[in-house]
Order: sequence, then structure tokens, then C-alpha cells
Amino acid sequence: MSSITAPSSVRAPSPLGTILIAGSIAAALDLLFAFVFYGIRNGIAPERILQTIGSGLFGKDSFAMGWESAAVGLVCHFAILIVAAALYFYAAGRMRWMNRQALICGLAFGVAVYVVMNFVVVPLSAAPKFQRSLVPAIGEMCSHLFFVGLPIAFLVRRYWQARG
Repeated sequence: MSSITAPSSVRAPSPLGTILIAGSIAAALDLLFAFVFYGIRNGIAPERILQTIGSGLFGKDSFAMGWESAAVGLVCHFAILIVAAALYFYAAGRMRWMNRQALICGLAFGVAVYVVMNFVVVPLSAAPKFQRSLVPAIGEMCSHLFFVGLPIAFLVRRYWQARG
């Protein structure tokens, strides 16, 4: 009688795979939040939200470019959060306490990403200046806490735990 046995160890994820997955999940969750929040609250279509992201490169022209600028906005959003995941990944590899404190560090990282994007990157970009109000700012902060910072922190922690 013969039996087939499963390998005793599961292959650990690669650093690049971990970064791409963490950044992509964060980007997808953050966009889903924006689509639902601004769709329900303001009736804004996903294309317009993506054009708003694309306006960082194209300025006001983004809103007349249709799905072309929306696609660029989508790629930019994913690229930004993949870079953010890479930064967190390398920091957590050097400061292993970040993996032991993934909840706190993930929340803090979400705040950091929100602050850098809204007070450094967007003001330096070609995006038109929008009037900010409290409710959207709170919603966006919560999205960065729970949909950006935490998924990145927990997925990165999973990688470093698998590495031992």
C-alpha cells in the first residue's frame, strides 16, 4: 500500500511577493472604501475618483480625459501603496519589534501614509486644490488606519514570522 504525503514545510512567501500582495490589498481596500464612501455620500462614480487620483499628474485636464486618466490614477494608487508596503517591509526587517507590535505599528503607519499623502505628496502634485471637510477627512483617516496600515503590517509580520 502506498500513500502520498504532503511536504512537511510550506514554502515561505518571497519578499517581493509579500510587498506586492500587501500593497495591492491595501490599495484595493482603500479604493473600495473611496468608491463606497464617496459613491453613497456624494454620488461620485469610481471613474471620477480615479480621475481625481490621476489629477496628481494631469491637473484639471484629468477630468476631461475619461478612462485614460482614470487608468493612470488606478496604476498610481497601486504603485504608491506598493512602495509604502516596501518601506514598511524593510523597516520591519530591521526593527523586528514592529512585527511583535503589528497592531500599533500598522495603525501608526496608516496615520503616517495619510499625513504624507495629504500634506506632502498631494500639495506638491498637479492635483487641483479641493476644500477639505471634517467628515471625509475622518473617513479617509479611518481607511488609512484599517485598510492601509493594518493589512500591510499584518502581512509583513506574517512574512517575517515564516522566516523565523
